[in-house]
Amino acid sequence: MTDKLIMGGAEVYFCKLENLYDQEIRKDLSFFTAAADGELFEKIKNRDNFILLTRKQHLFNILKLCREVKRHEIDVVHANSLRMVFYAIGIKMMTRKKLKIIYTKHNITFIEKHSQKLLAKLLNSSVDRTITVSDHERKSLLQMGVEPSKVTTIHNGVDLNHFPYQKKVCNKTVFHIGILGRLSEEKNHKLFIEIAKSLKKVPNLKFYIAGDGPEFGRIEDMIKHHDLTNNVKMLGAVLTPEKFITDMDVLLLTSHREVFPMVLLEAMAIGTPVISIDTGGVSEAVDNNKTGFLVSSYSVDAFVNKIMEMKSNDQIRSSFSENGRHRVERFFTSENMTKLTLGEYSKL
Repeated sequence: MTDKLIMGGAEVYFCKLENLYDQEIRKDLSFFTAAADGELFEKIKNRDNFILLTRKQHLFNILKLCREVKRHEIDVVHANSLRMVFYAIGIKMMTRKKLKIIYTKHNITFIEKHSQKLLAKLLNSSVDRTITVSDHERKSLLQMGVEPSKVTTIHNGVDLNHFPYQKKVCNKTVFHIGILGRLSEEKNHKLFIEIAKSLKKVPNLKFYIAGDGPEFGRIEDMIKHHDLTNNVKMLGAVLTPEKFITDMDVLLLTSHREVFPMVLLEAMAIGTPVISIDTGGVSEAVDNNKTGFLVSSYSVDAFVNKIMEMKSNDQIRSSFSENGRHRVERFFTSENMTKLTLGEYSKL
């Protein structure tokens, strides 16, 4: 289960599992999925086993899921958000079934921002298995007091067929710099715009912001305020992220918080070099100076220096492009992610 099928890391993860379960299906397992509607609904393959939820009527959703759990004799509920964990707990109480609950933790939750002890207590008492998408996040949960035997890391994976490798063209007239993600405060688009402002007078540089979200208007105002309308283009929601990433010469990640960003893996798979802030589990994805550049602080100058180094050195871009693809092929495929997740179901 996930909240809604909008464009986002947890939601893309959900769709990948749903798609690949059809290929990995076993005779002793049946899979049903549930979420509210959104633009990613088109990605759902097995719609006969899909349960449509509403976005705000939570009691209605829980009651509907209770009926489906009884009807299909469901034994395991996999929650892909903390809200879905609470759904699962409610379903378990109302149906009086011995449901097993798995939780994949994709982001920083509202509970841990206020009380880490409370989150640890919830996971220890009500969740059978917690999957973290980075070792950094697993260590964080253990420090909070979550029982080590209940937590395992399964890194996000990329569908290599959907994100095919594209060799970069060197000596292009215009150098394209992009950022892809939800337009929300934690993604720190302010830094991206400050970088564009610092490079405003450098010829043949263009900046692109792909995504939608609550910060759209504010980001648009910042671009106008700094007179960057000819330098920075906002593209809005992107339904084909693979095309956007392919069109970029370098992809930036400037977030305040990240657990294990899928967008970096997708860029590496396609062969688009990345420059990222070194936060959360980012260093588990990006091998610094081999598959991309990691920046240790939120410094405009640091990012600018790495952009200019990459722009001026075809050999670095080519090396990062090839090494990134090889790293994803070795460690971060959707098939491996699905296989390991199925293994977690079998342990219960």
